[in-house]
Amino acid sequence: MSKNLTFVEFWADYLAAHRHPLTRIMHYVGSFLAVICLAIAAATLDWHWLVAAPIAGYAFAWISHLAVERNNPKTFEHPLWSLIADYRMLGLWAAGRLDAERGRLA
Repeated sequence: MSKNLTFVEFWADYLAAHRHPLTRIMHYVGSFLAVICLAIAAATLDWHWLVAAPIAGYAFAWISHLAVERNNPKTFEHPLWSLIADYRMLGLWAAGRLDAERGRLA
């Protein structure tokens, strides 16, 4: 994938790399745990939770790509866009609109 692409192009490729429902579920779990870690860090002012947030978030995602999708995480190509796409995917799923978005881009 080219480094000079738009987010719209990245988003289509990102969703294609997350075809398996288990991959998406593992991403949701990791994203949710990362937010919980950040909330605990804010509540306790304990920096250890700040370190735990990306570990929790990325561990689930990367394991799903290794064991389920058998592809490379998009984080390595576009870290910020990948983070944004993770939460966009989670939001669309929570709103019940992910399947329509996946169908639109298929």
